[in-house]
Amino acid sequence: MASLAIAAPAQAVRRTSTATLITYLKETKYEFLKLARTKTFSLSIIGFPVMFYLLFGVGNRTIHDGAVHVAKYELAGYACFGMIGAALFGIGVGLGAERANGWLELKRASPMPPLAYLIAKCNAAIGFAFIIVTVLIGLAITLGGVQLSGVEAVKMLGVAVLGTIPFAAMGILVALVVPANASSGIINLIYLPMSFASGLWIPLHMLPKWLQVIAPIQPAYHLSQLMLSVFGYQNASSLRGHWTGLTGFALVMLGISWAVFHRAEQDA
Repeated sequence: MASLAIAAPAQAVRRTSTATLITYLKETKYEFLKLARTKTFSLSIIGFPVMFYLLFGVGNRTIHDGAVHVAKYELAGYACFGMIGAALFGIGVGLGAERANGWLELKRASPMPPLAYLIAKCNAAIGFAFIIVTVLIGLAITLGGVQLSGVEAVKMLGVAVLGTIPFAAMGILVALVVPANASSGIINLIYLPMSFASGLWIPLHMLPKWLQVIAPIQPAYHLSQLMLSVFGYQNASSLRGHWTGLTGFALVMLGISWAVFHRAEQDA
């Protein structure tokens, strides 16, 4: 009897864990499908980095800056550009609109695990980042004259998965503090200047000196250096420092988001 009494709770825990996992997977699936079917998001978020890479990466496939192949450098830059866009627009704009329409309150009132909603959005952004990097790798190899090993491709995809998370955290904060009808414009005001000033479009040493000085305080710079390190093109600074910078940025974004959300709950 004692063994049966022990087995029953264990089976219940396993069933609960399995059901929770299925809920997370389904929520991620539906979030990804929703974004994929929103053509204004899916086509633009994949199309812009592809278009820019065709212009500035493939268009410079024969050019080398010392030991740096420009098309390969631009592959890293526009991969980061696309990853950041997927996170900021997929979460910052999408979550903001759903929050304004009351969808967030409906989700919270449902029996769904509390974090499933946000984790699904983060996973969907990572999924789009994965697609963007994969497409750019294909273009770089077939049209850009870039020689890329299997190990380098896998490392790029690994950076895409982990590097998207800090910007997903930033997207959550934007959705909480910016009105839904202004979120797209505000994100562009952050996203585009940050991308340029972090060296995602033009090699950092070609930018004005004052931009080179402020670049290391920007999260996109740390992401780009991690992606460039796959090819050995990074600056001399430590990779651990770049990972630390991105991790710290993610924690700050999540901490502020929690404080803002908690304050809103108290005022409600």
